[in-house]
Amino acid sequence: MEEELKCPVCGSLFKDPILLPCSHNVCLACARNITVQTPEGETPVQSRASGSSDYDYLDMDKMSLYSETDSGYGSYTPCQLKSPNGVRVFPPANHPRHCSLTCPLCHRSVSLDERGLRGFPRNRLLESIVSRYQQNRRASASSSSTAVKCQLCDRNPVDAAVMCEQCDVFYCNACQQRCHPSRGPLAKHRLVPPPPNHAAGVGAASGGGSGGQLPPATARKPATCVDHEAENFNMYCYSCKTPVCMKCLEEGKHAKHDVKPLAVMWKQHKCQISQALNAVSEKAKDAKEFLVQLKNMLQQIQENGVEFEACLVAQCDSLIEALTRQKAKLLTKVTKEKEYKLKVVRDQITHCTMKLRQTTGMMEYCLEVLKENDPSGFLQISDALIKRVTSSQDQWVKGALEPKVGPEFDLTLNTDSLLQTILQLDFCQGKDVQENPLLKQMQAAASSGEAEMETESPGVESGTSVPAAPLLQLEKCCTRNNSATLAWRVAAPPVSPIEGYILELDDGNGGQYREVYVGKETVCTVDGLHFNSSYNARVKAYNAIGVGPYSKTVVLKTSDVAWFTFDPTTAHRDIVLTNENQTVSCSSYDDRVVLGTAAFSKGIHYWEVRIDRYDNHPDPAFGVARINTIKDMMLGKDDKAWAMYVDNNRSWFMHNNSHTNRAEGGITKGSTVGILLDLTKHTLTFYVNKQQHGPTAFENLEGVFVPAVSLNRNVQATLLTGLELPKNTKQ
Repeated sequence: MEEELKCPVCGSLFKDPILLPCSHNVCLACARNITVQTPEGETPVQSRASGSSDYDYLDMDKMSLYSETDSGYGSYTPCQLKSPNGVRVFPPANHPRHCSLTCPLCHRSVSLDERGLRGFPRNRLLESIVSRYQQNRRASASSSSTAVKCQLCDRNPVDAAVMCEQCDVFYCNACQQRCHPSRGPLAKHRLVPPPPNHAAGVGAASGGGSGGQLPPATARKPATCVDHEAENFNMYCYSCKTPVCMKCLEEGKHAKHDVKPLAVMWKQHKCQISQALNAVSEKAKDAKEFLVQLKNMLQQIQENGVEFEACLVAQCDSLIEALTRQKAKLLTKVTKEKEYKLKVVRDQITHCTMKLRQTTGMMEYCLEVLKENDPSGFLQISDALIKRVTSSQDQWVKGALEPKVGPEFDLTLNTDSLLQTILQLDFCQGKDVQENPLLKQMQAAASSGEAEMETESPGVESGTSVPAAPLLQLEKCCTRNNSATLAWRVAAPPVSPIEGYILELDDGNGGQYREVYVGKETVCTVDGLHFNSSYNARVKAYNAIGVGPYSKTVVLKTSDVAWFTFDPTTAHRDIVLTNENQTVSCSSYDDRVVLGTAAFSKGIHYWEVRIDRYDNHPDPAFGVARINTIKDMMLGKDDKAWAMYVDNNRSWFMHNNSHTNRAEGGITKGSTVGILLDLTKHTLTFYVNKQQHGPTAFENLEGVFVPAVSLNRNVQATLLTGLELPKNTKQ
């Protein structure tokens, strides 16, 4: 939790923290250091032109003061210095007027008014947590009488005289003068007297369990309004996300805003954080159990590897002398495969441990926040904290707590081959494996240098043999959404040239195989498969003599749900895609259409579109379409799209320019529009903010459909996929 309590500028624990509009905190003294002056008569953008180029990599729309007027942020300002914590800071202003301050974490800027830094509210809640944290650390340190020793003395370390908060190192006077002089880049580091026992203090303050808990918060004097110092906060403006007093309401600053009692919002936000913490706690519990599973798997892999090596040696020793050279190569393969599995599991343990440590620190900080009894201080940070806790669940996506490899060695040695095929002896991989470059090199080495010893099979005349069974290259076989890619090769060149290959797949339910590809290529991608299904695939080769035997069967598992983005290749030229093609906006005042990258012909599929920006009450449209729908008009104007268009008050369903089923209720910034495409019942249904909107929109849908959205420059939206089906469906 200690990292949550450190200023991003100075790297020390917060001292007199103030809350910036972007919900980040800085020390009051650090805020003075990073405040910059904008010359009179110039905007922050103009003043930047003559500065350094440290921020040249930033997009111009992020530096525009005008484009971010709604959020209250100004422009970016070039920086010249770096703080002791490694964060860029800015030279102090010479005059109090025309100043701006840039957040060192998110680089969002805000212009200071005539009140200067006094216009930012003090984060009294964070200040209280820091104070309790320091008290707890001092109390734990004072429980031991052992003095802290210098960490840089070569022999017989003496008692430390100071500690650098930025370096987190203890120095005696001599070592401090020699290794940490108070000049140059170290001049800004803060040297403080060391506690009696630093190890005990840190262990009690930052450790898990009861040792990391802080003393209970005590009641403090209610906060007063920044603009009316004699008035206490008693209301909360939901629109401005800030506590207000009665005089603020009387002056009309929040006349048209949604204002609610302070106590009601306090309890509501506490409840939201508690619910989000419960979900994160469950993920953390699963991660701990997963770590135990991975550590146990290390021993299993070791044991299985040793056992497999012993079996391999016994099999090879039972063969004739011709197996000796090949035996050494096969043993090397097993060792490489074992090392690869061990490396994958160790890397997964390291990655999962790091994520769990970060999650635990955030949870401890949130628990301390929940102990606070100051509603106004709590509500100053609760919105940002709720978003942070909720978004932290995204790192525990489905599959993150599943082993990437198994402890078993899925390799089978064929000992029934004849003498002339011994030098082609190889492992048969029965399950999907991750791409292993070392294993591929070993396979290439095994096949090279031995061609001169190949012999023809007895009883087969030259020029009259059918092709051998192809080998599926498992490291290149994969699935994405509802498509599967397969690759194969031939073990040895046949006597008669191969004319082509035949790829067969079953129906995904253990049914009969069917041909999906016939041709000369050795790589094939099959689209339009069912989601959440397992397909068996096999391939065979043919030439002028006839058709050869099948390869071994490989099992390919399609995704449980559809994950897709907007498609830049089919979008209208006025469409602008960002956020890895998940966020869409438009440069035109006319409606333009963008399609998704997934195509659906079977199954039930649900996705949502979140409204990030909504100005001047436009009417964007959401739904499905054919791939060749018209892109330069509202979705649903032609006969190749089925959509719902909606404004801030009402909505309509539209297909082939026919408007039906007007429904009350619209969208605003932050709303979500859900689309449920049920190709089992052949229907399309819409949702607004998780509630079904109107009746079933369209029925008797047949064919292939792609997700689609139309909007103009007044709207920005983000695509949300991989979601569970909604539960509150109207009958």
